[in-house]
Amino acid sequence: MEIGTTDAENDADATADSDAPDVATSATALLSDVAHADRFTFQDLVTEATADIGSRPARLVMTILGTVLGIASLVATLGFAQTAAAQVARQFDGVASRQVVVAPLEAETGQENTTVAAGRLPWDSPERVKLLAGVESAALTAQLELPEGETITAVPVNDPSAPAVAPPKLFATTQDLPDAVDGRMVTGRFFDDGHDARGDRVAVLGRTAAERMGINRVDSQPSIFIAGVPYSVIGIIDGMDRRGEFLDGVIVPQGAARADFGLEAPSELTIHIALGAGPQVAKQSVLALEPDAPDTLKARAPAAASELSQNVQADVNIVFLILGVIALLAGGLGIANVTLLSVMERVGEIGLRRALGATRRQIGRQFMVESIVIGFVGGLIGSALGVIGVIVVAMVQGWAPVTDPVIAGAGALLGALVGWASGWYPARRAARIEPVAALRGA
Repeated sequence: MEIGTTDAENDADATADSDAPDVATSATALLSDVAHADRFTFQDLVTEATADIGSRPARLVMTILGTVLGIASLVATLGFAQTAAAQVARQFDGVASRQVVVAPLEAETGQENTTVAAGRLPWDSPERVKLLAGVESAALTAQLELPEGETITAVPVNDPSAPAVAPPKLFATTQDLPDAVDGRMVTGRFFDDGHDARGDRVAVLGRTAAERMGINRVDSQPSIFIAGVPYSVIGIIDGMDRRGEFLDGVIVPQGAARADFGLEAPSELTIHIALGAGPQVAKQSVLALEPDAPDTLKARAPAAASELSQNVQADVNIVFLILGVIALLAGGLGIANVTLLSVMERVGEIGLRRALGATRRQIGRQFMVESIVIGFVGGLIGSALGVIGVIVVAMVQGWAPVTDPVIAGAGALLGALVGWASGWYPARRAARIEPVAALRGA
């Protein structure tokens, strides 16, 4: 016991000493609670990041507009690419994928740049291949060469003073040519098997050839002169998407071609097939036409529809994808510029927050989240506008719109990714601002 102290004071000191550990424990707990309550949570981060977004509506609209245009362009171009690829594939299915062409194989004669046919198509080739499964119609064709100096004209008198023009092409075919090449009679009729068997001098004009000759009707029984030989025009044909050269040609029966122009053998057999039967018909047709020497004939069959669709879609997608990426980069640069401008305008705010205890990481995350939110909103709006644009254009053109739901859904995420990439440098620059320099500059 110390001198000069009373018993009451000693008892108080003893009580204080005994309570000291409890006070220290309580103070530690209190400081711990305060530190936990003062922690900067994710909710605080989102609140701080989004608080400034709506404070400048005009700037927000312009910033989002860049991302909207970029994402909308990307989604729309990919949608247009898929729609265009589907249309090309559909057109191919309607034309080339339903045609097989059989022709004699050419062999070299030993002389320079000269070849001869190694095989020969029988005159009854259409009847033979029609027995095959998948064959809908077939027609023999051959292009005839006019004697030197001869031409095809609609007038019987040759005017030497008239300017020289190229005559229409001359073809010899069988009666099923319109069905084999999807021809459509504009007027008149096509010749039949009787015309062919008798060697009648009748002709059918392609639409372009008829216009060149000034013939637009056949009820007056017009005639044309092929190498000086008169032929009665009995019809005008159009369409023929598979063999467009017939549009600027004169078509005569093979019987008349053999009698007047010495046609020795047909040059091609055009087969109209059911969709998807190309490889099978191509393989079986050469056996049906030349069972003893199938190697002397060659058959051109279309590629499989699925393979064609994939190839066309891949080629078209590459072109449109490049355009969409360029537009998207423009939108990303817009976000970066506006975010960097926002950092420069808010230097004083950043310095104040740093002076109050905000860390560099918290400042950087704030601007990063702000850019991501802007990019996400722009991507969401852009994806919707891109899909709507594809649907509207397809409806106007009468196409079937094709859009991948994954691409449309990924547009918003891609916008957020662009916002993250665009906000990285501005966020890094904001995080490196020192409190003293910021407050001094403010």
